Amino acid sequence: MKYLIISFFSTFILMFTHSLDAQRTSGKKITAQKETEKGTKSDFFLESKSQFGFDETVAKFTAIAEQKTWKISATHDLQQTMKTHGKEVLPVKVFAICHPKHSSKILEKDDERIISSMMPCRVSIYMKSDGKTYISRMNSIAMAQNFDGVIREVMTESALEVEEMIRELVIEK
Repeated sequence: MKYLIISFFSTFILMFTHSLDAQRTSGKKITAQKETEKGTKSDFFLESKSQFGFDETVAKFTAIAEQKTWKISATHDLQQTMKTHGKEVLPVKVFAICHPKHSSKILEKDDERIISSMMPCRVSIYMKSDGKTYISRMNSIAMAQNFDGVIREVMTESALEVEEMIRELVIEK
């Protein structure tokens, strides 16, 4: 759990910093209010409503990921973790997923390893108080625009594949 929280905050700080740096270098004047507006959760995260219940969404996501040869390196059951600390929350499972064809491009080069704190990709499946199941993930496609070269390429390709997997589960808008 400690590593999940550290990874989340590292990722958020990195994304927010890159967003602000891009604004600063574009010559725009930044105020505290504008920084807050630019740093909204919708800029950094995507959320989709599943067409299935929680357990079925989890099972289908796992099957799709495996079918597409993605590896689920860890599943964090945050509801169960909170229960061990005397807290009751609705179901939440966070999947750490990766694909060696993507991750190896970053991990085999010293200059790209800096981004490894954002690896593996994370997909969260959770239930809200409305009884519906949702899927969230970082907006990696938008975030990739802050990088060049291999990092941009890998983040974009892997994000597109993750979106393809999730598309099979969500209610189309």
